[in-house]
Amino acid sequence: MNTKNKLQLLKTSWELHNQVEEAYLNHKATMVDSDWLEKQRFLLADMALHLLQTSIKPGDIELNRLSDNLHAILTISNKFLPQKGLIETTEKLYQ
Repeated sequence: MNTKNKLQLLKTSWELHNQVEEAYLNHKATMVDSDWLEKQRFLLADMALHLLQTSIKPGDIELNRLSDNLHAILTISNKFLPQKGLIETTEKLYQ
């Protein structure tokens, strides 16, 4: 994929990001609501888009951003997969 295509994909990802973030912010659930996990799905999608942006941005990949993206995704995913030990995995990202 050439730089022009990457930049177009990044532009599209930011448009998607804005829509997903708006959906997250407009979702009224709080941590005590039964649909809290539904709101977290928007947050997970938001973080996945950040991972996409970090991954395809032209130039060298910023390893600290990559670690931050993965940490966020694993932390949110732990709410859906608590038996998988994802929190313990996140600790290894910063060792």
